Amino acid sequence: MIDENAYQDKIEFKKVSYLGSFIRDKSAILGLIIVGWFLIWSLIQGILEEIASITSDSKIGYLLLPSNPFHVNFAASLEGPSTRSLSLLFGTNSLGESILSRMLYSMPRDAMVALIVVFSAIIIGSLLGIISGWKGGWLENIIMRLTDSFLSIPALILVIAISIPLKAGFNAVIIALSIVWWPTYARFFRGQTLKIKNMDYMQAAKINGVKRISLFFRYLFLNSIDPVIAYAALDFGNVILTYATLAFLGIGLTIPIPELGAMASNGLGYLPADWWYAVYPSVAILIIVAGFVLVGDRYQDIINNRIDY
Repeated sequence: MIDENAYQDKIEFKKVSYLGSFIRDKSAILGLIIVGWFLIWSLIQGILEEIASITSDSKIGYLLLPSNPFHVNFAASLEGPSTRSLSLLFGTNSLGESILSRMLYSMPRDAMVALIVVFSAIIIGSLLGIISGWKGGWLENIIMRLTDSFLSIPALILVIAISIPLKAGFNAVIIALSIVWWPTYARFFRGQTLKIKNMDYMQAAKINGVKRISLFFRYLFLNSIDPVIAYAALDFGNVILTYATLAFLGIGLTIPIPELGAMASNGLGYLPADWWYAVYPSVAILIIVAGFVLVGDRYQDIINNRIDY
């Protein structure tokens, strides 16, 4: 019989060990602080924006912001960074709107795009990868050739090609990213399935009559999830960077809602004199992506035994 208690104890021990490794690593802690702040802020601000939309009270949407991110003040146009007030800390844009307030207002959309795209990619990729690795034969060939077809074309180009016929709006970009983002996960889960399916505990599970769904989820999916989490942490940054690039190109925008990439693009024409217009949104993208990279890279080191845990 399969020793379920021992199996669960092993998983719990690994979780505690991984957590200890993060606590002892300064770069991992820095990454966790950046990622944690970004996700928590995005959640709180996103809830406020949703309440504002439902109640038609726009003030709720910028309750925690230094100022109204949509307040146009031509008298303060392109005012440089100042400590006179929090709303002027990063200066203003050509319309006199607070750059800091607009940056903070835009972050929930970046977080939502990253979460939807990465989780949908894991779900689609795990289903296709596990099925192809388990079944093999013609079904595996079809799935893998489809996967290779997607991987042969840069994701950004595919997203643009898919989103433009859908009018290149915000929802279209999410759909397009979700369509093209799963192949890497599918290849990974297929490789893990091929490695795991002939192991002793899998054979024991079959002999003991474990149901197919339980077999796939508990013994294939969960035993593959650690490296997937590590890659997904890096991938959150990749999605945010890709989404910012699309916004920079003017794709996926919902005017007048600000986007970090679009803010950087709008500020390019004002360089170098009014540098803050483009620099601060760009630096924000860089810091957020770097936070996910630090977390994902350290987690990969731990699970691959490149550092002790």
